[in-house]
Amino acid sequence: MSKKQSIFGRISQLVKANINDAIDNAEDPAKMLAQIERDYKNSIVDAENAIAETIGNLRLMEEDYAGDQKAAEEWGVKAKNASQKADQLRASGSTDEADKFDNLAKVALGKQIAVEKEMSDEAPIIKSQQEVVDKLKTGLGQMKDKLSELQAKRSSLAARSKTAEAQQKVNDAIGSIDVMDPLSEVSRFEDKVRREEAKVRGHQELAMSSLDSQFEALNDVSDDADVEARLAALKAG
Repeated sequence: MSKKQSIFGRISQLVKANINDAIDNAEDPAKMLAQIERDYKNSIVDAENAIAETIGNLRLMEEDYAGDQKAAEEWGVKAKNASQKADQLRASGSTDEADKFDNLAKVALGKQIAVEKEMSDEAPIIKSQQEVVDKLKTGLGQMKDKLSELQAKRSSLAARSKTAEAQQKVNDAIGSIDVMDPLSEVSRFEDKVRREEAKVRGHQELAMSSLDSQFEALNDVSDDADVEARLAALKAG
């Protein structure tokens, strides 16, 4: 597993765990989204720290490589100077002294070769670590882009959640109301009025019946008077 995979793998697992926990325990969507944003920001900080450490290690390796490169050049200069000194001594007939400086040149060349070998081993490692750092920086940039998207969506999602919650309350309120036809109540009142009107007509009818009876009684009295008058006329003659 590469350094990049290791860093972002751990952070990814942590972010998912925190988000899942926030969702599972959410009562207020706004608070949940705020918690997710805080957790993601903390993850970005963790990623930045891990990447900074990786970059720091890379820079140390580059410094060591630059130091080895300088040492190789210095050993090369020393070997060259010792060789030139040996040639001068040999030309003047000091063979033993010349051999001594040639041996010093060999030692310097051996040191140079050893340092160059270390540099040869370090070069691909440095290159590989530089590639990792580049990928980590790209990954960090993507995390920050995701954070910007989260922040942009947070207010929208919170508003939508509040709207849905309000709509559900309205639906619950409507569901709790006994739905009835108001016209049925009007019709019931109309029937009551008609019954009252019929009652009035009934009283009127009763009143009229009483009046008719009185007039009929008067007619009976008139008929009796006629009978009495005719009877008196017969008796008179």
